[in-house]
Amino acid sequence: MRFFTFFILLLAFNFSSCATKSTATNLKLMTYNIRLDVASDGENAWANRKDFLTSQILFLQADILGVQEARPNQIEDLKTKLVGYDYIGDGRDGGKKGEHSAIYFSTENLKVEQTQTFWLSPTPNEFSQGWDAAYPRICTFGLFTKLDSQEKFWVFNTHLDHKGAEAQKEGMKLILKKIAEVNEKKYPVIVMGDFNVEPQSEVIAVTQSTLSDAKELAEIKFGPEGTFNGFKYEEPVTRRIDYILLSKSPNLKVEKYAVFSSAIDFKFPSDHFPVFVELKL
Repeated sequence: MRFFTFFILLLAFNFSSCATKSTATNLKLMTYNIRLDVASDGENAWANRKDFLTSQILFLQADILGVQEARPNQIEDLKTKLVGYDYIGDGRDGGKKGEHSAIYFSTENLKVEQTQTFWLSPTPNEFSQGWDAAYPRICTFGLFTKLDSQEKFWVFNTHLDHKGAEAQKEGMKLILKKIAEVNEKKYPVIVMGDFNVEPQSEVIAVTQSTLSDAKELAEIKFGPEGTFNGFKYEEPVTRRIDYILLSKSPNLKVEKYAVFSSAIDFKFPSDHFPVFVELKL
């Protein structure tokens, strides 16, 4: 009888420990510039790396994945290969045309309540190219609910211009303005994407009153400093231009921050590394 009681207590302890481990981190985030599908990339073209890239995403099991530079055919490839995910977002040329800054989400863990894509320009509600930008730029956002806890949070995903300094700064200001407009209930906010600027830039400076860099908050950090590799396997990766930023809140605890520099046969799955964060709401 004593052995039976001990066995039951041991099972209960193990179950409790597993439950604690499974809920220790309740949200996984990833931002990934997947590099557009362009034939001039040759051996680094999308057809040669999409299986590597999508298997990497599935292995890491992010609840939220923000992608940049995804052309319509890449959006469909991701939709097909990322089983258990759905996505929100339109293309920068309107509707399903042009590059997307889409947000993929785990349908097992999350549901989307509200979504919109707007242009980074003085006329954000219509197809437009803002300030000194080389291309039209967009931001996609959604309000998500965690199915297990009913907690709600916003995710904003964008790709700032790679040339226009004014477009970069004004685009980020517009995103912050949109956050202030829609977040009346003060839910946690996540802003992610390829900002095309490094940490000491004015663009990052304008976010610092309302947003925090997940890397600076993380208890555990892993991977290289840089996030843009340019498909150059033999060169150091030093440029950090991809970010996950979080609204300032004592209820957001960043447990892990990582930049994954995985390669197969000296080939990267994209010209950017993915940025990955685990946090507790």
